[in-house]
Amino acid sequence: MRKDARRVDVSALMQCCIDLKPKRYENEVYINRKVDITNLVRFIEQKKEEGIHYTYFHAFLTAIGKVIYNRPKLNRFISNRHMYEHNEILLSFVAKMTLDDKSEELMLVVPVNENDNIESIAARTAEKVSKLRSARAEKAGANDAVDTLGKLPNIIRVPVFGIIKLLGRYGLLPESLTGNNIYFTSMIISNLGSIRCGAIYHNLADFGTCSALTTIGEITTEKVIMEDGSEEVRKMCEFGVTLDERIADGFYFARSVAMIEHILQNPQLLEEPAGQKITL
Repeated sequence: MRKDARRVDVSALMQCCIDLKPKRYENEVYINRKVDITNLVRFIEQKKEEGIHYTYFHAFLTAIGKVIYNRPKLNRFISNRHMYEHNEILLSFVAKMTLDDKSEELMLVVPVNENDNIESIAARTAEKVSKLRSARAEKAGANDAVDTLGKLPNIIRVPVFGIIKLLGRYGLLPESLTGNNIYFTSMIISNLGSIRCGAIYHNLADFGTCSALTTIGEITTEKVIMEDGSEEVRKMCEFGVTLDERIADGFYFARSVAMIEHILQNPQLLEEPAGQKITL
């Protein structure tokens, strides 16, 4: 009985698939798409004129949270050959203390509640990042544990991590190891556009409860052939999603990606509650 998720029944075929390929990295599927975010760029610029400062990362966080509420199978994971669904929607990312090569990196987790929208998610994310980068900030949860465990000698650290992985499989790890831990969330998000990089493929980890990882590339200006044959200059952004194929089928994944595109192309939806139903 896990405290962070509920057990989900699966078909006999799916159970056999889980048994045949029990490792998460054995079941990775990667979807790469380039989406037109011209309307999103206008939306963010308009909000800036109104004195409201949203980032593209805030927009993606909100869009992904809304999609997971509408497509709940994305919030599932396989552990100990059973399928579970997270009790919460938790989005995570790694933030650098400062933007330089030697800067320390720390994990951050942002919960998305049913009534959240881009305003509340942006405020919550900014608060967490600001607190993290404060000289007075105290590390908590997994960030604190990493500092301790990482300094142990090999002869102690290796068996300790073996025990941690075993306890994690059964959902028995304490909050001190799962709190602020990106591997125990619904989805990990990497904003590579901030370092002028494309949306690369990124593997999933066979540890924790995270079955999905999204990378966001930089925004580019491109000439696009429209449906009527005309040519327009549009703002484009590439994103890639790595998923554990055991939590849903390809049709479900494709429709989920289409929903992300729909939200980003209709940014007014970002101001609506995350739990609001979206029909494509």
